[in-house]
Amino acid sequence: MISLVRWRVRMSTPARKRLMRDFKRLMQDPPAGISGAPQDNNIMLWNAVIFGPDDTPWDGGTFKMTLQFTEDYPNKPPTVRFVSRMFHPNIYADGSICLDILQNQWSPIYDVAAILTSVQRHHRATYLQKDLI
Repeated sequence: MISLVRWRVRMSTPARKRLMRDFKRLMQDPPAGISGAPQDNNIMLWNAVIFGPDDTPWDGGTFKMTLQFTEDYPNKPPTVRFVSRMFHPNIYADGSICLDILQNQWSPIYDVAAILTSVQRHHRATYLQKDLI
């Protein structure tokens, strides 16, 4: 009986409630070119996919990612990593991403859809900046 009570308490933390809300929003109004969902009934670990932005070297590509959340979400960002091999100047060999909103520009207003959309847009912006140099 005690373990059931602990499970219910754990399921009702602010981070988990927020992630459930993020998931519901993502399912009701999914942004173009992204998808994501909790992994194996674990709301704290998500699998996601972004599609390569048009007119970039990643056009037509499908890129898998994981998002690992902590109980500090949304006050702290998740750890986001590409599972798919990704050749990009801001993606490290271990799949981690150098993106300002996942580091020093994080804000609790960002939800899962905003994170995934930002990663996708970052690929396009990096490609366009290359053309300006």
